[in-house]
Amino acid sequence: MGGFEFGASESLMNPLTLFLQADIVVKLVMIGLLLASIWTWAIIISHGRKIGGMRKRSERFERDFWRAEDIDRFYDARGGDDNSAAKVFSAGLSEWRRSTKNGTIDRPGTRQRLATAMGAAVAAEMDKLTDRLNILATVGSVAPFVGLFGTVWGIMRAFTDIAGQASTSLDVVAPGIAEALFATALGLFAAIPAVIAYNRLTHGLNRLEARLIRYADGLHATLSHELEAAR
Repeated sequence: MGGFEFGASESLMNPLTLFLQADIVVKLVMIGLLLASIWTWAIIISHGRKIGGMRKRSERFERDFWRAEDIDRFYDARGGDDNSAAKVFSAGLSEWRRSTKNGTIDRPGTRQRLATAMGAAVAAEMDKLTDRLNILATVGSVAPFVGLFGTVWGIMRAFTDIAGQASTSLDVVAPGIAEALFATALGLFAAIPAVIAYNRLTHGLNRLEARLIRYADGLHATLSHELEAAR
């Protein structure tokens, strides 16, 4: 039928063949989408490990903190730990020591400064952990349209070939259409993992932020009780 055999169809569906036969514009689109996909997976793996590890270390730190009998001793021993909860704790205790080192204590001002210092520490940790996540959102929203651009360009080229050869047989139409659709497939291949990972990582960060805020509130309440007990 029109000389288009099953073996030729299998060869046409080979990704490398589709790339090599594509127009230069479509090739550039494919290369860009492939690089975007590699970059996306690098961010997914690195941030997934970073966020998961930070959450576990922060949970252990909080558990040890609430079991500690002396806050000052715990600060001297664990205040420099590398996790988000330790950064919030260190910010709060540093401000506590600065505000209470003099004989006269401004209780309302100290409470306000404690809340500000720990809130800033939470925000700084979230900024650090969310770095480059916007790339996932960008790839997820833009990649399908870039792939669609490659598809439209490839179909235009296929129609040009049809007009040039004055034939509508599969032998003439199929290569150009297949190359064009392959660009769309690459766009979806880059976009789908980016969108899923962005949602999952954002959800994990929101949970970590909520946990840090609860910890900061608990630490603030503990230090407020210390202020009430202080002369």
